[in-house]
Amino acid sequence: MTVEHAGRGRRAARGRRPWVLLAAVVGAYAFLYAPILWLALLSFNDSRSVSTFTGFSLRWYAELLTDGQVLDALWLTVRLAASTAVVAAVLGTLAAWALRRPFRGRGLWSTVLAMPLVVPEVVLGVSLLAFCVKLAGIPLGFGALLAAHVTFSLSFVVIVVRARLAGLDPRLEEAAADLGAGPLTRWRTVTLPVLWPAIGAGAAFAFVLSFDDVVTSSYLSGVGGTPLPVLVYGQASRRGVSPEIVALSTSMVVLSTVLLVLAVLVVARRARHLDR
Repeated sequence: MTVEHAGRGRRAARGRRPWVLLAAVVGAYAFLYAPILWLALLSFNDSRSVSTFTGFSLRWYAELLTDGQVLDALWLTVRLAASTAVVAAVLGTLAAWALRRPFRGRGLWSTVLAMPLVVPEVVLGVSLLAFCVKLAGIPLGFGALLAAHVTFSLSFVVIVVRARLAGLDPRLEEAAADLGAGPLTRWRTVTLPVLWPAIGAGAAFAFVLSFDDVVTSSYLSGVGGTPLPVLVYGQASRRGVSPEIVALSTSMVVLSTVLLVLAVLVVARRARHLDR
């Protein structure tokens, strides 16, 4: 009888456990996204107060569209993020391909490529500032920002592409070689189509990371070359959280989310097409 009651107790505990896990998941997501949802709601507030909602209005978004400083910073940020995505995707794909086969020192090179993932952004920003200005002679602005953003985005592209390469069947390349395809032809017709989903995902990561970066960009921004996140942080620090800053922050979140979702959908569709 005791064993039977114990078995029933365990089954009852297992039956209740999914609800406990669901509550924990809901609580975690609420903790993460409730401030963002409240921020988005306040961006449509008719009042200048960010503590109470008095009415629905689009006036702050209309003011953003007429703010030349914000539009210039947005254009710079988009150009910088797109350039970072392209350069990081190309260099990261080549680096991942080079690290595919074992050679002396491969572990060291893999560690060096992964260092930006663990180095604090403050340290990375200061070191890149010293390197660009003192050693490389790159002036502050777009060039220095591009070098910095490629540096910390490259690791993500390498990791994603290497994961795809790990699942690549080597017999595909061997079959292409048996049919007379040279190394470049094999790369273009066999390997590259398989890697496209990973390259697209890595480029999407690089774009979003560059678009949202604040710490590193704040060290390398020059006169007339201030990215949008740095502009938002600077205005919030000087004037406090104003309705214009709230609307601008909400727009940045929405744009980043839309771009990331579109990239994921394109990559997933491409992956399904290749699997067929």
